[in-house]
Amino acid sequence: MTISIIGAGNLATNIAQAIKEKGHNIQYVFSRTMESAKKLADIVHASPTDSISDIKPGADIYIIAVKDSALPDVAQKLVKNLPNQLLVHTAGSIDMDVIKANRRGVLYPMQTFSKFKKVDFNNIHCFIEAENINDLNIINQLATSISDCVHQTDSQKRKILHLAAVFACNFANHCEAIAEKILQDYDISFEVMKPLIKETFDKIMTTSPKVVQTGPAARNDKNVMDMHAKILQQRYGSQIETLYKQLSNSIQNLI
Repeated sequence: MTISIIGAGNLATNIAQAIKEKGHNIQYVFSRTMESAKKLADIVHASPTDSISDIKPGADIYIIAVKDSALPDVAQKLVKNLPNQLLVHTAGSIDMDVIKANRRGVLYPMQTFSKFKKVDFNNIHCFIEAENINDLNIINQLATSISDCVHQTDSQKRKILHLAAVFACNFANHCEAIAEKILQDYDISFEVMKPLIKETFDKIMTTSPKVVQTGPAARNDKNVMDMHAKILQQRYGSQIETLYKQLSNSIQNLI
């Protein structure tokens, strides 16, 4: 298949490389800056551009992989430039109909992406949607060529998946960032946390997170929780202390 990539960020970089490695042709890479477009285009042997009007018809799919806030404007410009082409966005939380065209769809890979770390797309769950069955088959053909885990899912369920992913990934990572800051402030290396973090996530690969919940909140160890809250209040003020109490209450309400 021939694909054009609209975007050159974390997701765009990873999906473009996965598509190229499966033998597909990347026609164009668009980015707001030519420097970013060229960097990714050089990797996947495509033509770089910083102008949507330069993108020509002829690709099987045009994948829009830009930040959510930019998606409506970028989609509108693409529809105007490519009115009869299949335009597909990659956002988890945005409806398919943000693309005001008859040939539209979604290919949402549920994973955290960074340019500096390549991921194995074969194991990424991809959620697809399309306006019509013919375009759904085209998107499915591409998705199944890069992933072994492809699901047809509507926009509403995709929003729920994205919401759950924010808790499972983004919020969890933020808690690790708080832990890192606390340790740094007391001259302790974050390296000592890594075996604990690994074991925590290893366990939930085979067991319900609810079942394996541990810690002072799960034990209702009020003395320890009060001590922790006091340390946080004295060192950081109320914000992290409040977060600690809210998370502890949430643990107790869920288990």
